[in-house]
Amino acid sequence: MEKILEVNDLHVTFTTYGGTVKAVRGVNFHLNKGETLAIVGESGCGKSVTSNAIMRLIPDPPGKISNGTIHFNGEDLTKIPEKEMRAKRGVDISMIFQDPMTALNPTITIESQLVEGLRQHHHVSRKDARKKALEMMDLVGIPNPRERLKQYPHQFSGGMRQRIVIAIALICEPELLIADEPTTALDVTIQAQILELFDKIQRQTGVSIILITHDLGVVAKIADRIAVMYAGKVIETGTRREIFYNPEHPYTKGLLKSVPRLDLQEDKLTPIDGTPPDLFSPPQGCPFTARCPFAMEVCDKVYPAMTELSDSHKVNCWLQDERAKQLLAETAVK
Repeated sequence: MEKILEVNDLHVTFTTYGGTVKAVRGVNFHLNKGETLAIVGESGCGKSVTSNAIMRLIPDPPGKISNGTIHFNGEDLTKIPEKEMRAKRGVDISMIFQDPMTALNPTITIESQLVEGLRQHHHVSRKDARKKALEMMDLVGIPNPRERLKQYPHQFSGGMRQRIVIAIALICEPELLIADEPTTALDVTIQAQILELFDKIQRQTGVSIILITHDLGVVAKIADRIAVMYAGKVIETGTRREIFYNPEHPYTKGLLKSVPRLDLQEDKLTPIDGTPPDLFSPPQGCPFTARCPFAMEVCDKVYPAMTELSDSHKVNCWLQDERAKQLLAETAVK
């Protein structure tokens, strides 16, 4: 499949009075055309920072893309001038931010916010822009769009505001859509509707999607591939089936055990004990060592190399290293 996005060895740091926060530490992943990639992990693991880095929205200072490349359609976004990047935002790459109420301007009508990007980037007439806005309102499932265009964000429910934000992101027909926690503030019924909307939009437009979330249950239906992040690193990637039915990293297994399941008769969920490491001074070995029930001495000292379990399934864990497997087997026998 043709790659639309390729992120290689991405590092993002933030300079503070307390020191330098290494928020993203050598992230690698790619996205194919027409595909949905879900990036999952706990709060603070670097998911949103990674998505902001792709959009070149890291505030400098205090933030900085200190290393790595972000190739979009073969062009390295880290090297192009800000003026060129501004022309790509909303046109080639769009982003849906976490909170639709803060993403929308409460003092401006929905119509003005919908057509602003279209008129700025494509220089269409107000009449044509309004026609396109009505089409987008219809696409995202907002009833009576002609009347609702005249309204303000506070006159919409949370789910409808999220649909408006999606419409704004899609109105210029981007090739890549980044959705940063698009269902976090919504109840489960509206979450399902929004996820179904993403699936419908992708089938109709062919847009490639990166879905940022902390909830593996959210991506169970729509993600083609999943990248699991922890402490600023991607520690496991695979297809949806590989991650859900054959997870290999202890952290991935822990995330899955913390998702409620109707097919299990257990009363309690299994939490992941402990807390994530301090990214002011991250550990030199595997960052999950302190919380991992299977940790070995080598885990604390050396970061594990990537093990390819299949063409699509890759994991960074010493448990997958053949030498470590042999050692564990010998220990079990004794």
